[in-house]
Amino acid sequence: MMVQRMSMLGFLFLLIIGIFEFDAVYSYNRPPPRQTLFVPNADQDSQMPQQVHISQVGQNKMRISWITKSPTSAKVWFGPSPSANALSATGTTSSYRYVLYKSGEIHDVVIGPLNPNSIYYYRLGDPPSSQTYNFKTPPSQLPIKFAVVGDLGQTGWTRSTLDHVDKSNYDMLLLPGDLSYADVIQNLWDSFGGLVEPLASQRPWMVTQGNHEVEKIPVIHQTPFTAYNSRWHMPFEESGSNSNLYYSFDVAGVHVIMLGSYTQFDSSSPQYSWLQSDLRKVNRRNTPWILVLIHAPWYNSNTAHQGEPESVQMKASMEDLLYQARVDVVFAGHVHAYERFTRVYKDKPNNCAPVHITIGDGGNREGLATRYRNPMPSISMFREASFGHGVLEVVNASHAQWTWHRNDNDEAIVSDSIWLTSLSSNPSCKQ
Repeated sequence: MMVQRMSMLGFLFLLIIGIFEFDAVYSYNRPPPRQTLFVPNADQDSQMPQQVHISQVGQNKMRISWITKSPTSAKVWFGPSPSANALSATGTTSSYRYVLYKSGEIHDVVIGPLNPNSIYYYRLGDPPSSQTYNFKTPPSQLPIKFAVVGDLGQTGWTRSTLDHVDKSNYDMLLLPGDLSYADVIQNLWDSFGGLVEPLASQRPWMVTQGNHEVEKIPVIHQTPFTAYNSRWHMPFEESGSNSNLYYSFDVAGVHVIMLGSYTQFDSSSPQYSWLQSDLRKVNRRNTPWILVLIHAPWYNSNTAHQGEPESVQMKASMEDLLYQARVDVVFAGHVHAYERFTRVYKDKPNNCAPVHITIGDGGNREGLATRYRNPMPSISMFREASFGHGVLEVVNASHAQWTWHRNDNDEAIVSDSIWLTSLSSNPSCKQ
């Protein structure tokens, strides 16, 4: 890896961002962040797969996504043995332009049906590349282990976080927005894809967008989420959504909902209508747990990002829906620190409401949000400004363990841990 040297074009883009800032600086002092990493693209075969990552589609399929420099067949060879030639599937190829940048060839192929909790080997292209990859499918029944990390970026802290996540033996990664911190410098998306490939090619990564994915430039590039939607195709179609910015899926005994903090969310919006419909379809006998991911937190005692409409107005619009559906946990990012709240609804403790957890501490280049409001609110159970990641191990239909691992000293130290009981198993929360 080497440090990115910004071109004059990159400098101009950053200058524009400084004027039209979409992640404003608030009243806290961030400590010096670690060095930004840049993962160069391979210079060998122009058809060599790069930036490989996978995501779950339905309950027994997987989407394989990768990029090549030149056109090649969107074909995946796969099977249960290292030869990876038992089966094959073809998909689609696309690309995008962003000002003067043109992406490589972005290939998406959905493979399956696949057996749960199983190792599959795969090769990419036709003829297939020499490299063989492998992934493990999630289990079809509980228990299941999620790694949860937000605001990942690509710094020395990111590398530390990814190393710890890799050692956690997780089944699926959930990311509540702010992936690459490319911020209109499109080759940083390519760098990010290379940085996360060792993990993202082996376990499904399910993500939603944050403010750093918007990437609008007034007059110059007015379409939001161009790179995000092109590179990180999530299974929105399968959940009846009309947007890659919000979707849901079932895995094991968990229903996971990804919401969009930076698209319309008021009661007349398509996202709101979709969420209502999605929650009505949930069968708690099949999925006794419901998790929701957003980017901008609805509850936050840090001085950073207070009063933003993506937090305040989205909470006012959608909190009732989540409470009535007995959502168990809401994960958020955006604030570059960790905080766990009690079960809370309309700013008061409520035993039938979600636990809210802010985990925007993956390793972003902007550093940590170190200042909190005092006194500590009674609904805030634990808060700390350190980089790290979380693990949610859903053990059975009624119990799950959440742990937050601080990596301030490059060691994954468990700093917060709690056992959760599903609301579907709480008789007092039955509706």
